[in-house]
Amino acid sequence: MKGVILAGGLATRLRPLTLVTNKHLLPVYHKPMIYYPLEAMVKAGIKEILLTSSPHHAGDFANLLKSGEDFGVRLYYAIQQNPTGGIADGIALAREFAKDEKTLVILGDNIFSFNLKRIVDKFQDKKRGAVIFGTEMDTTSGQYGVVEIGKDGKVLSIEEKPKNPKSEIAQTGIYMYDERVFEFIKKMKPSDRGQLEVTDLNNFYLKEGTLECETIDWWIDAGTSPNELLRAGNMVCEKVKEGEL
Repeated sequence: MKGVILAGGLATRLRPLTLVTNKHLLPVYHKPMIYYPLEAMVKAGIKEILLTSSPHHAGDFANLLKSGEDFGVRLYYAIQQNPTGGIADGIALAREFAKDEKTLVILGDNIFSFNLKRIVDKFQDKKRGAVIFGTEMDTTSGQYGVVEIGKDGKVLSIEEKPKNPKSEIAQTGIYMYDERVFEFIKKMKPSDRGQLEVTDLNNFYLKEGTLECETIDWWIDAGTSPNELLRAGNMVCEKVKEGEL
């Protein structure tokens, strides 16, 4: 399985912190933010990883992470020319990199301690389908996509920031896709926001009944606001003291 970390975007909600740097290079407690998804990939057993970024900051990532040797992986880099093109647009950059292999995708501002290896290994044995990840939290705030899960782990519905959520499972930025993902992306059309939305991509798998959801214990999207960035630093500090990170 190949790994893809998406580290593009403009991060306007974090300005002025992001006026001269990419948000994924900001510190979260004792490490740059980008270290967390990268280390999650390493723990999952992924050996080859593509990192996508915007044109202005790709060199900064290369200077920090180099070829990936310090992490025991091989790192590759791709430029997302349209930083607001959406998650699926970023995933599409991995088409030649992934070729005929399954893909683990993690958003560069997602922080969690859950070890993905067991689920990665299980997914390798599946012939087709996709896996998304969720975590229990207050979904009434309207900030998160909400996942409704059946008894067998199959996803019944995904709603983007609903006013009346059907569950308390918020969707995270961790995804696993089979080899068909790039063909599905080619069929997509931009949303009203002008983006190729990851929810639309996941709906291809949902409609054919092959989309599953795994739940993890905790997760923070550190790049959404200064408050979440601060909360991420405080949470990581506690997890480091507890030996989880």
